[in-house]
Amino acid sequence: MSAPAAVLPHLVIAVSPAPDRSAKDDTPAPRPDRPGRVAGRRGDRLPEPVPADPSQEAARRRTFAIISHPDAGKTTLTEKFLLYGGALTSEAGSVKAKGARRSATSDWMELEQKRGISITSTVLQFPYRDHVINLLDTPGHRDFSEDTYRVLAAADAAVMVLDAAKGIEPQTLKLFEVCRERDMPLLTFINKWDRPGRDPLELLDEIEAQIGVHPAPVTWPVGIAGDFRGVIDRRTGDFIRFTRTAGGATEAGEELLAPDEAAEREGEAWTAATGELELLEATGADVDEESFLAGISTPVYFGSALTNFGVRLMLDGVVDLAPAPAPRVDVKDEPRPLDAPFSGFVFKVQANMDRAHRDRLAFFRVCSGRFERGMVVTIDRTGRPFATKYAQQVFGQDRETVEEAWPGDVVGLVNATDVRIGDTLWVDQPVTFAGIPSFAPELFWVARAKDTSRFKQFRSGISQLDEEGVVQVLRDPEIGDQAPVLAAVGQMQFEVAAHRLENEFGAPVELSPTSYTVARRTDAESEPALKSMRGVDVLRRADGTRLALFESSYWLARVEGDHPELVLERLVAEGGS
Repeated sequence: MSAPAAVLPHLVIAVSPAPDRSAKDDTPAPRPDRPGRVAGRRGDRLPEPVPADPSQEAARRRTFAIISHPDAGKTTLTEKFLLYGGALTSEAGSVKAKGARRSATSDWMELEQKRGISITSTVLQFPYRDHVINLLDTPGHRDFSEDTYRVLAAADAAVMVLDAAKGIEPQTLKLFEVCRERDMPLLTFINKWDRPGRDPLELLDEIEAQIGVHPAPVTWPVGIAGDFRGVIDRRTGDFIRFTRTAGGATEAGEELLAPDEAAEREGEAWTAATGELELLEATGADVDEESFLAGISTPVYFGSALTNFGVRLMLDGVVDLAPAPAPRVDVKDEPRPLDAPFSGFVFKVQANMDRAHRDRLAFFRVCSGRFERGMVVTIDRTGRPFATKYAQQVFGQDRETVEEAWPGDVVGLVNATDVRIGDTLWVDQPVTFAGIPSFAPELFWVARAKDTSRFKQFRSGISQLDEEGVVQVLRDPEIGDQAPVLAAVGQMQFEVAAHRLENEFGAPVELSPTSYTVARRTDAESEPALKSMRGVDVLRRADGTRLALFESSYWLARVEGDHPELVLERLVAEGGS
């Protein structure tokens, strides 16, 4: 972002271009009522201050994640949400591909910008319709589904973005399955309807068959994919006709037409669309709040993030349908009331977001009460106090100090070195929320520093990537960090680890594959017997967890059959489980 960010009540949003410093008048320019304001929007103002009540503040928040497979347009849709929220004034979506190119707001990592995909999760906050929107952008590749799983632990709902031409792709189905595992309320945005694509009814059938949720269209396209005229709002029967804007840099023009007028102007396209709607009516594909909140059905919206068609309706759907933050259940299965003293849950750790300072941020979601910067919280895992002097809210790569936050908000703690993913933070009244389990790794590679003189940097980088969950680091206590085994769900995790070790920590690495293909959790009593077997090794995570590695699932099955007394526990999200 070219300009600094301004701190407004409970928000951090981007500021419109800085005033001309060449002007003779030295009087400071007045702060705009709404930085980045887009004129002509319904509800186009910042949320009005309300009494400091956690329940009331929580009711105004919508905290959701956005997931998709690569190239479905997730990053573009994310930036268009910011545009409609007034947090971007230009260079949203397609604008970044022209003239003075800049990186997507949510894709801040250098490797993301080079490869054009989302590798890390990102936190963005902006105002919309008197609400505070907390958008958690997730990686767009199945190799990073574990990071998506962690982000979903901090979200109340998710928006699934699908390419109208590709639908649900097999190699990325795991991302959506992760969402289903958490019973997450799911909204669907079928994107790129301005380009040639598949039949809309066929896409609905695929959603139900592949993911197992019932699609319930809220809007329906008029015009086949590639000839997008607008959408019918099924709730009212009205036709919303879209008008293109230059480069998609401003909100799409919308014209509201009654059915009779729409039929006259759109002809065969309208007739085809209404015929399809009759089929939907016959099957009872209507939005049902109860089944949506239970993760059984998914409201569906059609649009084009590139041209901004349907973006407002999708964002309205988030506000109208996604649940507000609710009391979080602790390990005793007891809900923590929103009005209870402060508590928070750490779901992400990220280093080197600010390359100038090489710092480390621990992101937590506020679960109850009011967070105030400087308050001393207790880290439940260790029982140690921690002063939250350096608390920030993040807008892509830009940051601002946050003075207070409420349930549903996400805050980053700078250089909170004692805080780990899955930690619970609390004040006054102790509470423990369930942690975030690690996924079952499928690939195991040995890492060695190419330059032994850079071993200190290598060891530091390996530990940091382990804390962030970029890869799982497994060690043999007798060898230590000389040749740790990096365990991952997908190949690209190794590419990211190697890139960051070299470019962020100055420690080029050599990675070599091992013969191991499957892991099980074990214990100290079983370790000696397992280590004595051919084709088996036992390594440890930083938290002391022991993982038994096997060269094949066949050999694992044989060991389990011959030695039922050994502890060999399956891990989360394991293939075939």
